[in-house]
Amino acid sequence: MPETNPKGLTGLAFGGDYNPEQWPESVWPEDVRLMREAGVTMVSVGIFSWALLEPARGTYEFGWLDRVLDLLHENGIRADLGTPTVAPPAWFYREHPEALPVAADGTRYAFGSRGAICHSNTDYRAAAASITTRLATRYADHPALALWHVHNEYGVPVSACYCDSCAAHFRRWLTGAYGTVDELNEAWGTAFWGQRYTDFDQVDPPRTTPTVGNPAQALDYRRFADATMRENFTAERDILHRLAPGIPVTTNFMTALSQCDSVDYWAWGREVDLVTNDHYLMTDGRRTQVNLAMAADLTRSVAGGAPWLLLEHSTSGVNWQPRNPAKAPGQMARNSLTHVARGSEGAMFFQWRQSRSGAEKFHSSMLPHAGTDSRVWREVVELGAAVDSLSSIKGTRTVADVAVLWDWQSWWAQSLQWRPSEDHDARERADAFYEALYDRHLTVDFAHPEADLSAYPLVVVPALYLMTEAAADNLREYVERGGTLLVSYFSGIVDEHDAVHEGPHPGALRDVLGLTVEEFSPLLQGELVRITGPDGSELTGDVWTEFVVPRGAETVWTYADGLAAGHPAVTRHRSGAGSAWYVSTRLATEGLDALIGWVADDARIAPRADVPRDVEVVRRTGESGTYVFAVNHTASDAKVSLDAHGTELLTGERAAGRLAVPAGAVRVVRLDT
Repeated sequence: MPETNPKGLTGLAFGGDYNPEQWPESVWPEDVRLMREAGVTMVSVGIFSWALLEPARGTYEFGWLDRVLDLLHENGIRADLGTPTVAPPAWFYREHPEALPVAADGTRYAFGSRGAICHSNTDYRAAAASITTRLATRYADHPALALWHVHNEYGVPVSACYCDSCAAHFRRWLTGAYGTVDELNEAWGTAFWGQRYTDFDQVDPPRTTPTVGNPAQALDYRRFADATMRENFTAERDILHRLAPGIPVTTNFMTALSQCDSVDYWAWGREVDLVTNDHYLMTDGRRTQVNLAMAADLTRSVAGGAPWLLLEHSTSGVNWQPRNPAKAPGQMARNSLTHVARGSEGAMFFQWRQSRSGAEKFHSSMLPHAGTDSRVWREVVELGAAVDSLSSIKGTRTVADVAVLWDWQSWWAQSLQWRPSEDHDARERADAFYEALYDRHLTVDFAHPEADLSAYPLVVVPALYLMTEAAADNLREYVERGGTLLVSYFSGIVDEHDAVHEGPHPGALRDVLGLTVEEFSPLLQGELVRITGPDGSELTGDVWTEFVVPRGAETVWTYADGLAAGHPAVTRHRSGAGSAWYVSTRLATEGLDALIGWVADDARIAPRADVPRDVEVVRRTGESGTYVFAVNHTASDAKVSLDAHGTELLTGERAAGRLAVPAGAVRVVRLDT
């Protein structure tokens, strides 16, 4: 089995992207001196350095990188060494302009940014393999090397190219997937609108058409684009495994649902030795800590529950959103340690020293433009000490309470054109259900629809438009064996080819939910419906309603008005030893919270009403013990209950019974065994 822990890193990782090539060499000794002051244990190096390492084809200049790695090693700092294949040099594009990707409308992108790559291009693939081989041969035995970092944020900003090379590659991919053109026609439903093919050579990428194209073709092209990027990753990974055995290989994911929708991270998680993630706060007025927790939980889940590593986040503001506020005092530590609570083996940033030039010169860093006489620097130093004090948690695992089903391919399918309502957004539903669970202080594992769910008393399906028969069987068995299932509307509708499951909706979920849906009835923008319970209480829904017909399910709440008036809005179906709930409208926050409460009670999950809102309590456990993380995102002091005595690792104080967590602070208690 490949190694998964960064070589030589005995504690947690703390550091960031280090780009010494942006600065005179005379600055480098100051960098490493300040890194030691801040408690840095690892930095990422060389990610965008191809043009410096190979300034002309076959001409290499490694001397500067030799000196950087030697300097890091002399100061006890490990290196996450990048293969710079996200940014081919200008000379490469001058020789191979066809390696620049083409948009669906035929526009070829230009050199001058990053990630401008046609992943099907054979010249790019050969050049990427060449520079990777050179790096692996030269640095496999370097004492600073801890981790290989392939490429950077695959899928950002371009995942799919629509050029002729990709068209030919797509045809080969389809031939492997379907075998015969008749099978392709069947899967894509090409009898509709006369799109039938008689030869694979007739198939093109889903380029711009006069009106909506074939949705099954578009879905397969997203799969193809993702698989093509993954082919390039595994090619580099295999070179590194062969030439530098014992050094784990990763690439930085962006699992946060609001930031990257072009990569199937369930598939990618199986290919890396160590799952790593980049996360940046989306400062759009929502509670930023909720999306942060969600991203961390999702990354841990992609890692199969194993420890992972936060490879990038920001010390303060970013520079690429419409408005980029600074982080409040203490927020950097709260953000970082929340990731650690939810499974990360450290906290790393983009970047070490703030750039003076380029597109990201206003992006915050560990060492800001303001220098060491700044709040950011003082908080970086404090955080470095805090991360060091948590070294004993290394190897422990976060304990989850419930599972949320998520599938990137279902999201892709639902995001295609001509769905019943553009107001229904799979990501929004996932965010909303996650936030409701978060507010009940339940730690979430995300799971693929076909994964083993037996460990969870409650499984939530916020949006799963595409569902295979295998996934449907999995959910039915889960409920029959005693699980509690909650499903939201427009789930289980189509199969893996975006073809509607035969029979009434919700197709794959009819049996487990004990109902059918005669017709969808999406609401107009701003339109609301009332739903009422048996006790006369009332909730509000918007966006969506359905004509639900119980086929064994009991009605819990009923539409009081709208076209679906009198039809069930929320149902419960007992099946075997468990039960399956269904909600057929988009509930407002209060209604969704109430629904989660009923379903959690049904799953016999004890309420945690003693924990204040916006105070997170998360556990990690393993051979070294059990650790309770308490993160207070509020402006008031809080207290949380402990079920055992322990030692608070950040202050060294003893804790028993009730743990005091000051406003804006984090506390981590190692419980006595």
